[in-house]
Amino acid sequence: MSDGKDGDIHWSFWAIGTFALIWNFLGVANYFVQMDPGMLDAYRESERAIIEGRPAWATAGFAASVFGGSFGCILLLLRKSAALYLFAISLIGTIVAMIHALGVGIDFGFAEILGIILMPLVVSGLLICYSKHTENKSWIARFEGQGPASLIYIRRR
Repeated sequence: MSDGKDGDIHWSFWAIGTFALIWNFLGVANYFVQMDPGMLDAYRESERAIIEGRPAWATAGFAASVFGGSFGCILLLLRKSAALYLFAISLIGTIVAMIHALGVGIDFGFAEILGIILMPLVVSGLLICYSKHTENKSWIARFEGQGPASLIYIRRR
């Protein structure tokens, strides 16, 4: 087991990164399913109300949330510090999507509040904290570049 010294990566980095990638890939799959009108019958009434009345800005927020999170996880597993910025975009997208969901006027049950509202916000926020933690542990390179092309620059210690 590694303790993170000298650039060694703890096994939990790979476990958390893989779990987060699967979580976000499921979000991408959900995004594509929600874009198919024929699939809406499989959703609960409250979920259908959110999806059917979703304006373009909320759909864009949902897309930024799931695609930003997915690409952020890929960059995290590739040990790129730009993952932090994609996780921040994902959190902003999640907030935008949740603003619409809460504004629909549905009486959410406790499980729906946990699953639809809180869980995506918590996961997005934790991924930001975790990517910063991995950068501090030197498991991923610190961002020190100039300009957009340097976002994927990786410096080995």
